[in-house]
Amino acid sequence: MYRIEFFETENGKKPVEEFLDSLDVKMNAKMVRLMELLEEKGNELREPYSKHLEDGIFELRASQGNNISRALYFFFIDKRIIITNGFIKKQQKTPPREIELAKNRRKLFLEKEKKEGKRK
Repeated sequence: MYRIEFFETENGKKPVEEFLDSLDVKMNAKMVRLMELLEEKGNELREPYSKHLEDGIFELRASQGNNISRALYFFFIDKRIIITNGFIKKQQKTPPREIELAKNRRKLFLEKEKKEGKRK
C-alpha cells in the first residue's frame, strides 16, 4: 500500500488541502476517492485516472460534468506519493506553469528530505 502526503510549504501550509477545500462537494469527493485509489494501486494506476506528464510528474484526473480537476504528484521512496498542487483544468493541455510548479515543489521537497535525513 502506498501513502499519500501533501506537499508542505516552508510556513507549514498545504496548498493541496486548500485546493481540495475550494472544490464543490461532488468534485472534492471524487478527488478524495481518486487519492484513495492511488494509494491502493500506486504506479499501476493508469488512464483515465492517472497519466504521466513528464519528468516523473503525474496527474490525477477527475471530472464532474463539465468541470475537470487535476492534482499533480510524484513518487518517492518507501511507497510515498507526494501531491504537489491541484488546479481546475480549463484548456485541453495541462498548463506548463502547473507542471513547473510541481517540479519546483518536488525540488523543495527533496531538499527538505535531505536536510531532515542528515538530522536523524
